[in-house]
Amino acid sequence: MDLEDLGPRLERAAGRVGPEVNRTVQQQARLLRAMIRWNASGRPGPNIITGQYFDSWRTEPFAVPDGGGAVIGTDRPQGRRLEFGFWDMTDRIGRHFFQPPYPHVEPAVNELSDEYRDAFKDALDRIFGGA
Repeated sequence: MDLEDLGPRLERAAGRVGPEVNRTVQQQARLLRAMIRWNASGRPGPNIITGQYFDSWRTEPFAVPDGGGAVIGTDRPQGRRLEFGFWDMTDRIGRHFFQPPYPHVEPAVNELSDEYRDAFKDALDRIFGGA
C-alpha cells in the first residue's frame, strides 16, 4: 500500500466504523443471550420449571458514539442466586437454606470470548477491506 493512499483509505473507512461496530455488538449480544438461555435449560445450569426465568432474559441495545452497545440481563430476583448459589443462609423466620450454584452466564461469556474476538476481527476486515 502506498502511504499517500493511507489518508483517503482511512477517510473512506471512517463512515463504516459506527455501523459495523454496532452490527457486530448487537449480533454478539443476541448470541450471548441465546447461549445463556441454552445454559439455563437444565444441568449443569438451572432447570426450567415454569419457563418464566428462561423467558426473562433480555437484550437491550443502546447507542454510543461511532458504534453501539447492549445490556443482556434478567430482572428476576433468582438470577444471582441461581448463578452463584448461597452457602449458608437463614431467613427471617429461621429456615436454613443451602443453594448450590448453577452457573449459566459465566460459561456462556467464556465460551463466546473467542467468537467475540473473531467477530470484531471480521468487522475490521469489512471496515478496512473495502476502503
